[in-house]
Amino acid sequence: MTAATLPDDKELLALERKFDPEMRFRPLTAGAAALVGGLLLALSLFHYYTAGFGLLQEVTHRGVHLAFVLGLIFLVFPHRKVLLEMAAEHRLLAPGNVPWLDWLLAVAIAASVLYIPYIFDDLTFRVGNPLPIDVAMGTMLIVALLEATRRSMGWPLPLIAIAFMAYALAGPVFPGLLKHAGASWSQLVNHEYLTSQGIYGVAVGVVATYVFHFVLFGVLATRIGLGQLFLDVASSIAGRYAGGPAKVSVFGSAMFGILSGSSVANAVTVGSLTIPAMIRVGYRREFAAAVEAASSTGGQITPPVMGAAAFLMIEFLALPYQTIIIAAAIPAFMHFFGVFMQVHFEAKRHGLRGLNEDEMPRLRQSFAERWPTLIPLALLITALASGRTPYLAAFTGISSCAIVGLCTAARGNTTRNWTLLAALHALLLTVVFGGIDNPSLRIGLFAAGVVATPLLLRALHVQGRIGSPALIEAFSTGAKYALAVGAAAATVGLVIGVVTLTGVGFKLSTLITGAAQAVAGGVGSLVPAALVDPKTMTLLAALAMTGIVCILLGCGIPTTANYIIMVTVAAPTLVQLGVQPLVAHFFVFYYGVLADITPPVALAAYAAAGMAGSDPFKTGNTAFRLGMAKALVPFVFVFSPSLLIVAKGFTWPDFIVTFIGCIAGITLLAAALSKFLLVEMRRAEQALCLGAALLLIAPGLLPTAAGVLLASPVLLRQLAAARRASAHA
Repeated sequence: MTAATLPDDKELLALERKFDPEMRFRPLTAGAAALVGGLLLALSLFHYYTAGFGLLQEVTHRGVHLAFVLGLIFLVFPHRKVLLEMAAEHRLLAPGNVPWLDWLLAVAIAASVLYIPYIFDDLTFRVGNPLPIDVAMGTMLIVALLEATRRSMGWPLPLIAIAFMAYALAGPVFPGLLKHAGASWSQLVNHEYLTSQGIYGVAVGVVATYVFHFVLFGVLATRIGLGQLFLDVASSIAGRYAGGPAKVSVFGSAMFGILSGSSVANAVTVGSLTIPAMIRVGYRREFAAAVEAASSTGGQITPPVMGAAAFLMIEFLALPYQTIIIAAAIPAFMHFFGVFMQVHFEAKRHGLRGLNEDEMPRLRQSFAERWPTLIPLALLITALASGRTPYLAAFTGISSCAIVGLCTAARGNTTRNWTLLAALHALLLTVVFGGIDNPSLRIGLFAAGVVATPLLLRALHVQGRIGSPALIEAFSTGAKYALAVGAAAATVGLVIGVVTLTGVGFKLSTLITGAAQAVAGGVGSLVPAALVDPKTMTLLAALAMTGIVCILLGCGIPTTANYIIMVTVAAPTLVQLGVQPLVAHFFVFYYGVLADITPPVALAAYAAAGMAGSDPFKTGNTAFRLGMAKALVPFVFVFSPSLLIVAKGFTWPDFIVTFIGCIAGITLLAAALSKFLLVEMRRAEQALCLGAALLLIAPGLLPTAAGVLLASPVLLRQLAAARRASAHA
């Protein structure tokens, strides 16, 4: 791929499938594709309807969700073994290009999932004393679930689940603190299958209740053109300045991250436009790809969607969604600010130009064509801010996306379009915000709108951005994108089940605390006690160890699963050391996201490298360097929770000092890493800037003042050198 060419949709899809295991779908024949498409559409419509008009009983809702998700995985994701792939070439052995074994596994896993809602009335009497059929059905589900997760995500997460279950079964053979009485297979299946502590636990509940809906919203919002509007806005804001395309990448990824919680999807979608432009103005290929990768990982930490982890925090912390997204705002800004400053200094150092007028979109024209696509996002945020449940807010946004897509055209909208757009939105707002207590009336009004819309479109000759077939395809695609995260949530439930069954979480917390104290004691002997007290040193060591484990885990498993495991195992350790639960959860979440740009398995970096034609490992290393703010800011909000705004102990003076210190520290860190501030830096200046950056980022007035003093000689020398360079120019 040359710098002058843009990849087409097929190339983008191929890149997503290559670097994101969640996107490697099986090709199907027409008949099988129609069946699978119908099931995917039914899954989306089930979640869409229940989001707007009431969830089912908890076990039933989770059961229906899991039955669809796990059954579809065996139809959508191939086995990848040579014999079964060869069998897929023969219609008798693989009808619809799906081997018979996969058809049977799809039915078997759906039956084993729905067995729990079927026996729900008797479930209370069976927990702790399962029948042989309960154990058989549970065994079938566990085995099939591990295979479904392997197909959709790879080996790491299933292997972690197997290791935890082996620990539960072989407890007596472990030494010391890890030793426990052990469980029989029947006891393990009972806990994982029949209780709400395992497969049917909080992780599956969150995906079935929140995550699926926001994935669907992101797909629909992108289909109607909201993502393109964001990219046009980013180009207009930042494109004309030095190194413009890289700055567009930062702004565009931040805005696109509002819609999508996937690092790889962000990198491919935004990078298809920004990476060739960056290379064209003179950025090295590795740097261009790294900018996009580092920026794209911000999508998972950018409100209001934030991937799945934000919704898991709601359940784990019992906090409102509004609290989570407010807490996420400043750290997300710091991440993008850090990437932006390194991009800026790199452009100044190499004298890179911005975009020409003919290379930039015309913002006025873009808004004229696409401003209606902002309506769904505005309604989504309004619903969240008004205290509605996240799934009802998502229902509002999804419905508005459908209305905007069907009723407005990219250009040439008429009075008929606007009238229909206003009328359907008025009906939607009546259903959602109208305070109608009668469920039948609400459903009736909504059904009337659904039936009347295609009739009105045809009668008024209204041409929309997308037609009904495209809308149906978007609903099916949204369901397909949510399959892997559904399997991951169920498999993580196996891990959580072992933790609650054996108490290993408390034991691991004790081990981590002991190791942190040992490390702190060794390092503390080299640091004067007047500077850092032993408790702070212990917490620092525990944070560093937790961050490293998060990154290592994230190299093989997705952010959501990483977050759940670390919240179960490591977050209690941080809480024991005095960290607020909200802060501890954000810490492990941020370090889990960091794995997407940390070699050797940096999925977002590798996807961007594939688009830039650069070395993947070098791209990952550069992306990690660009994302250093994301690595440092979590340490800041642990020691100064005011940065999260809604954490306990928030004060405006503390927030202002910490915020200004972070801005100054991240700027100096970016300058040191880029070897440029106002002019080229000397090695001694880099070292001073690095030290000053760490002091400025550290909370408190004393380290901030020390950082300013340390950076002062560098700033004075840079100013003098810049004046001399200007005088000679």
